[in-house]
Amino acid sequence: MKGGEPVGIQNTLKSISDPTRRTILNLLKKNSLPAGEIAEHFDMSMPAVSKHLNVLKEASLIRDRREGKYIYYELNASVLDEALLWLKDLRGEE
Repeated sequence: MKGGEPVGIQNTLKSISDPTRRTILNLLKKNSLPAGEIAEHFDMSMPAVSKHLNVLKEASLIRDRREGKYIYYELNASVLDEALLWLKDLRGEE
């Protein structure tokens, strides 16, 4: 912890501040998806979607795995759990 907050909280909050990235996280709630399927939900180029995926990956909010020629992305909820615990603590909740 740094200054009473988990070390990665700044990256987490910055990453989820973008509505496109929040939508991506919602898409990955139930199952993993390849980048192409994620991109189908947005009116933007594949490189732009890839940039969002990279920001989420750098913040450890998502993980990727290769299956053949596809890269599948999945939610890493443990980072979100850490952020929620910090927010609850900040509010004085148990």
